[in-house]
Amino acid sequence: MIRTRATATVLLTFTCIVWGLTFISIKTVIGVIPPIWLGFIRFCIASIMIFFMLIFSGKKPRLDRTDILPMAGIGIVGVTLYFLFENNGIKHLSASEASIVVGTIPVITVTIDSIIQKARISFMLVSGAILSTIGVTIMVIESLRFSGSVAGYLFMGGAALAWVVYSFTAPKLEKKYSALETTFWHSLFGAIGFIPFLSSEHPLWPNVSTSICLNVLFLAVFGSALGYYFYIESLSLLGASITNIFINLIPVISVLGAFVFLKEKITLIQYIGGTLAIFGVFIVNRFSAVKTSDSAIQAENF
Repeated sequence: MIRTRATATVLLTFTCIVWGLTFISIKTVIGVIPPIWLGFIRFCIASIMIFFMLIFSGKKPRLDRTDILPMAGIGIVGVTLYFLFENNGIKHLSASEASIVVGTIPVITVTIDSIIQKARISFMLVSGAILSTIGVTIMVIESLRFSGSVAGYLFMGGAALAWVVYSFTAPKLEKKYSALETTFWHSLFGAIGFIPFLSSEHPLWPNVSTSICLNVLFLAVFGSALGYYFYIESLSLLGASITNIFINLIPVISVLGAFVFLKEKITLIQYIGGTLAIFGVFIVNRFSAVKTSDSAIQAENF
């Protein structure tokens, strides 16, 4: 169990770096193993790995009958829906474009968090959100000149919304179950959620190479099993708004990784749009961090 904010910060940084690289792995695999099958295989492996992690730690995964539907619902939103959207989005877009859309998650999270808490939305928050939206819009318009893939951006928008819902609902059962147990059930129910859609796709099994297998293992072990475990642990310590700030790292790592490994290139206008989007997120995060710090100081003084 992660007990300190410093440890949570380090592990969350590692997780988001890994998640940034997963865009490259998904792009590499998706031509052979299609989106739904990839999600299913990835989380089947992750579920098995986490199950043995629990067994080796001397525990068995618990789940009360009354918590089956809530846990299944959270797993389907955070795993099945998210990766149905993300994998299909990456299929239609470059890894760089897809990751920058995901980078807007912190803006959506902080905005929704402010509304839920009925907090006054500041000028800086609104400015950052608008700037980030403008940046993503510029990227979309420029991208459509070349690929015309409206579907890709719609899929990634759906992924971003699914993740925001997941980040607010995942901590609901944190007091009752450990992060490892939660990660196991989310992964298992998420994997089951893919089953009804498997018949709609046809993987190219003869084309599965060693490289494809290694990328799938990387996605399952580091991107899913360890990534979700570290994320859920950090979420309980830091909260949704602060935890999702680290998602800023994802597009940066993805763009660099796509340039190095996939030889992807984006136009100057797309660079400008991406920079505006990330800068807008930075403004929102800066405001959120100050606000959170002030709240903590007031709580301590109280």
